[in-house]
Amino acid sequence: MARAKAPRRKPPQAVSRRLLGFCGLSFAAALYVGIDYLRYLSPTWHDRLQPVLWAALALAAAARAPFYRHWDVELRAVLPFLGSIVFMLSAFLIEMISVRFVSVLMGLQWHGSAAPLPDTGQWLLLALNEKLPGSVVDLLRAHVITLHHYLMLFMMLGFSVLFDCIKAPGLGIATRYMFTMAVGRLLRTATFVGTILPSARPWCAAGRYQIPGHPHPWAQKYYVPYASDSHAIRAVIDTDMAYADVQAYPDEYSPDWGRMSFLVDILRPTPGEGPAWYHLLKKASGGCNDLMYSGHMLVAVLTAMAWTEAYGGWISVAIWFLVLHSAQREIRERHHYTVDCVVAIYVGILLWRMTRFIWSARDASRARRLAKLEEVQSRLIHAAKDADVNEIRDLLKEVELAGHDKPGFSQRAILAFAAATIIFTLTCVVLALTLTSDG
Repeated sequence: MARAKAPRRKPPQAVSRRLLGFCGLSFAAALYVGIDYLRYLSPTWHDRLQPVLWAALALAAAARAPFYRHWDVELRAVLPFLGSIVFMLSAFLIEMISVRFVSVLMGLQWHGSAAPLPDTGQWLLLALNEKLPGSVVDLLRAHVITLHHYLMLFMMLGFSVLFDCIKAPGLGIATRYMFTMAVGRLLRTATFVGTILPSARPWCAAGRYQIPGHPHPWAQKYYVPYASDSHAIRAVIDTDMAYADVQAYPDEYSPDWGRMSFLVDILRPTPGEGPAWYHLLKKASGGCNDLMYSGHMLVAVLTAMAWTEAYGGWISVAIWFLVLHSAQREIRERHHYTVDCVVAIYVGILLWRMTRFIWSARDASRARRLAKLEEVQSRLIHAAKDADVNEIRDLLKEVELAGHDKPGFSQRAILAFAAATIIFTLTCVVLALTLTSDG
């Protein structure tokens, strides 16, 4: 009886390297979040340990880069990567303009007088504060993880491709992340522009913006006359026309912005906010209306989805718990209503699953080999019947080569690209951490 062929075993060096990468990435991610939280527990140790951690991670990436085996795959992913950056930045610009628009549309007086929406999620958290032990409530209130943590966790996941922790190319998962982020931001913009919701923090606009106290001319004509009079609302529904007279309001300030003057009616500038339109966008921040859905939660969910698909393990489960912690804190601190966080979670999950065509953790080479095998199957059977060993060997070689990426770049181009990528990326990380608030 013929003995069954033993399964092919991976070399011990490859197994140990992969296990070391998996353990190291999980440990590095947990260590990063833990050290950054020391800013609240022991600022002195935080200031000591954080530069050491960043230096260690940067040196590890730089030392590993010359031995990375997939730079040719990364080079083929450059153009989609750059395209996703442009798409994401364009989406952010549209979102910033829209945030300013909805913030100034109703005027400063409306922001101060509009009551927050009733939110049962907020009530539930207040009720739990009365029932749960004080230590648990303190944990729920703690700023364990914030927006920049999720962004840095994703960057760590992307760099882990150097250690074979995730599937190459690393630029592929970055492209998917930024493309999905851009689509999510555009959907979010269309959502919060469509219906103006009052902020859960009524004092926000007065402390952040210099906006006119009266509503925008569009709101003066189409909203104010019908806002509180039920008979007027019924009449405008029946006639489907804005029939009421507009009250007298101060004239709108209209600076000369040259070719960008079309933005004056959208951004509603005031004399003290700077001479150019982009000065207003730098102050847009997160807006002072409720913006359905939460952008912070979208980032958190996309980061968790990326870790779950590309890496898995206990650290991915921990990140999902941190996502839930962030959601309850967004509601607890009244940055968002409960509905904003709930919608952000399922929209982020669905969007990530819909963009699998950009990058996937599944082995595409296996699918190509199976397709090639199906293509040559009849020829392989004929060769087997004819006992043509050479033909069988050639066909199997074709199947194996079908799973390999086609080389298209010289070794010099690949090395130059590798060096430029590492230098550019590490420079961006350093600038992000030094020129902004915690990156």
